[in-house]
Amino acid sequence: MAVNPDEDTEFNEILRKHGVLPPKPEAPRTPSPPPPPTLEEKYANYSASQLRELAEEAPDDETERILEVLRRRRLQEARKVEMARFGRVYPISREDYTREVTEASKVNEEGDEQERGTGVVVFLYKDGIPHSDRAKNFINILAQRYPHTKFVSIVGDKCIPNLPDVRLPMLIIYRKGEVLNQLIAWGADRERRVEELEAVLILGGAIIPQVPRPLGEDRDADSDIDDIDEDDASSRMRSASTRTNVPAPKNLRGKKDDDSDSDFEFDL
Repeated sequence: MAVNPDEDTEFNEILRKHGVLPPKPEAPRTPSPPPPPTLEEKYANYSASQLRELAEEAPDDETERILEVLRRRRLQEARKVEMARFGRVYPISREDYTREVTEASKVNEEGDEQERGTGVVVFLYKDGIPHSDRAKNFINILAQRYPHTKFVSIVGDKCIPNLPDVRLPMLIIYRKGEVLNQLIAWGADRERRVEELEAVLILGGAIIPQVPRPLGEDRDADSDIDDIDEDDASSRMRSASTRTNVPAPKNLRGKKDDDSDSDFEFDL
């Protein structure tokens, strides 16, 4: 009598037990159903206000607690986005200078116990000058990379009358209402890379990597830019200015003259 090894009989089980027949293949396992989504996954795209409404209607205390935690997290995330208040280059006019530069640089970052103020980079440029156009692209990149540093731009002779093109692009670094450094004709000597400008701005005090989140910006101050005219020269900027070809970090920062009330100067 022929034996069908695939039959599920008592005789075949005895044969399998003694190794006459191969073991019966295991039946395919039914895949386990996916676990239900957690509340965090379920409400990942809900706003803080929507989570508050859900928490008010929660069926039990534990669900209400979790929804409240998620709501607070959404508020924190939204606050972080709001407090990273820059992230781009802001065009300004001469009349905006004191408010958007000097006063803005006095605002302290949240949690900054040293009260270092806000780094502000003023970019003076002229379209059509190759190294100025290249630096302008770099400034746009760095403004996005460091949203806690404020970058503003203005056409050179719109800011400083009769500013020679050979001085462009010019970058002026502010913090706590003071000029820290000045770069003149940056990139005119040779083709530069964005990493070089990034390093100069870090060494010059405009950028502090991994700074605490900023608290906010005081935009109520309203004054003019008359104090930055080239005829009202500041001896402070003579020592603080940074020229294009100065590689040593120690030359990026100079001492300030407290008797000066002008924002910056340059030599024609």
